[in-house]
Formats: sequence, C-alpha cells, structure tokens
Amino acid sequence: MIRKIVATSPSRDGPDAPPRRPPRPVTAAWLERAALHYLERYSASAEMLRRTLARRVEKRARAREEDPASFAELIEATVARALSAGLVDDARFARARLATLRRRGTSTRGVSAKLAAKGVPRAVVEAAMEAEREEADDDRQAVEAEAALAYAKRRRLGPFRRPDQRAAHRDRDLAALARAGFGYGLARDTVDAEPDGTDRED
Repeated sequence: MIRKIVATSPSRDGPDAPPRRPPRPVTAAWLERAALHYLERYSASAEMLRRTLARRVEKRARAREEDPASFAELIEATVARALSAGLVDDARFARARLATLRRRGTSTRGVSAKLAAKGVPRAVVEAAMEAEREEADDDRQAVEAEAALAYAKRRRLGPFRRPDQRAAHRDRDLAALARAGFGYGLARDTVDAEPDGTDRED
C-alpha cells in the first residue's frame, strides 16, 4: 500500500516562524486618515474624535512598544484641524443629537447626561437647549411634556397600553417615567392622559 504523504507548512506562530513586523509608526498623515475614516461613518463631537484617535494610537503604540502619551500633541493637532475644517462642530452635533433624543422621548436630565457622556461641553448643551426652547416659544414645559409622551409611546406606557391594563400598571409606568428623568407631576399627567389622539395600537 502506498501511503499518501501530505506536506504541511510550518505554523506562522511556531518557534521557526519569522518575527512579526511591527505596525507602521504613528504619523500625522495616519492620524488624519483615521480621523476622516471615523467621521465619514459617524457624527461626533470633538471629544469623541479625540477618544477614538487616542484608542487607535494606544493600540498601535503598544504594538511598537512605544509610549502612547508621547503622541498626545499629535492627536490634539489632528482634532484641531478637524475643527478648523468644519468636520467637527460641537454645537452642530449637540443640536442634531438633541433633536434625535427628544424624538425618542428623552427628558432634559437624560439629554444632559447623554451629551455630557459624549464629551459635549456643558455650555454647548445649554445653548442647544435654549435654542430648542426658543423654537417652542420659550415653553420649556411643552418641550418636556412632548418628550414624556414620546417616551410613553415608545415604551407602551399609560395611554398607549390596552385600556384593561392601565390601572394595574399605573405605578410601574410612573416609576418608568421617573427613572427616565421626568418629574412626578409630568409623569402622572402623561400616564393618566386620555388615549384619544395618541394613536394607540391595540
């Protein structure tokens, strides 16, 4: 019997494997390409871009056995160029994100927390909210009430529940709105609202 011999190639990770080449060095051109690639895919604040570049630099620098901190100025210069070119604009990002969050039913407290987590400065967040109030004829309560109703609709709370389930779930619905950052009075008004005109789906 002729036994078939199968040749196998040595593992790249074995003792005889050639050493892996380190990644290319961190340069201004590489960082700019990384920034453009990120901004083409995502809307971002300046801080979000800074954090993303820092993570990429840390990964590459560690692979090259370099200190990531030594590239901090290069990261800042890249973020500054993105700002000057209008590729990043915290005010624009805050307005767009605020509108999206409101449509999803996010309270004022929730909006502030989410934008702060994205690195948007507090003054920029307050300016975006001020512009929002001006568009609503300076009626802050109306803005918050609309957000509460949107939240209730998305979560199927209060008037968006089946009529035979509303009373049994009232306390739970109030608690859900409170956890979302809405005041008790507004939560109560939202949960107890009449279902007429709310487009409740049975």
